[in-house]
Amino acid sequence: MNYQAIINKFYPEDNALRHILLVHSRSVADKALAIADRHPELSLDRQFIEEAAMLHDIGIIRCNAPGIECFGSEPYICHGRIGAEMLRAEGFPRHARVCERHTGAGITRSQIIAQRLPLPEQDFLPETMEEKVICYADKFFSKTHLDREKTVEQAVASLAKFGEEGLARFREWVEIFNPQPVISHGCP
Repeated sequence: MNYQAIINKFYPEDNALRHILLVHSRSVADKALAIADRHPELSLDRQFIEEAAMLHDIGIIRCNAPGIECFGSEPYICHGRIGAEMLRAEGFPRHARVCERHTGAGITRSQIIAQRLPLPEQDFLPETMEEKVICYADKFFSKTHLDREKTVEQAVASLAKFGEEGLARFREWVEIFNPQPVISHGCP
């Protein structure tokens, strides 16, 4: 798969939206790849992580989010589902799953129903370790401040609006992907 060819197909113009997508996606991909490198014990598929991270937000072009140069007609909450449809049409169902499962720390059927979200009534939760790594890495980068990486605390604050379930999943991922170093006090 050539993720750049897919980006070029849907974002042919060299404009602000393409710039936002490329910079944000590269930041997410680099963080996810760094996690993969730090955790060889997880046997993560590095090539897939790079491809899927670069394409996880492909659906934003069809959404209405003027603050990030998106002038489509769909609600922004739908960007993952839209991206999944785009990638399935291109023949990449595994990558499509990352698109539809990366919003927040995943979205549950009960959240969709309770919040009346314009999504199919089903769970959209990251399941594979690669899906989790990309979803986790994405929480550290916004599309409005491309030059900044959030701290864990800032990512937690951003996730608070998605509810406690998502925060619990994110905190689990912090323990797996970003464990605190053990500090030795004294002689070996």
